[in-house]
Amino acid sequence: MYGNAVAANTWNTEIWKPALAKAGVIPPLAKGAKPWQWQAAPRDGFHVLRHTYASVVLEAGESVVTLARWLGHASPTITLDHYAHFMPEAGRRGRQAIDSLLDDQVNDLAGRNSPDSPQARS
Repeated sequence: MYGNAVAANTWNTEIWKPALAKAGVIPPLAKGAKPWQWQAAPRDGFHVLRHTYASVVLEAGESVVTLARWLGHASPTITLDHYAHFMPEAGRRGRQAIDSLLDDQVNDLAGRNSPDSPQARS
């Protein structure tokens, strides 16, 4: 550990993967293998847990700004680049705004008749 940060590789090889092996999720470290030579797929790495956390938090509606701070990203832009597709409102609000605008305009136009139309003379 350096300051408050955890060295990801150290955590992965000395804490996370031994815990997964003990739980039977991945095979144990082979005899004679170096501490970093686990026979585990990248999906078994600790970083996947970070992505899972971020996606669940965004799907629950947490602010991107708050999540960026929690993840230690320098900017919410970094968070959006990686996780925007997990935001439940992504696109829906914009579509609703345009639908509402167009619907209002159609209703306004439908209520108005041209002075030359037969309906205007009745």
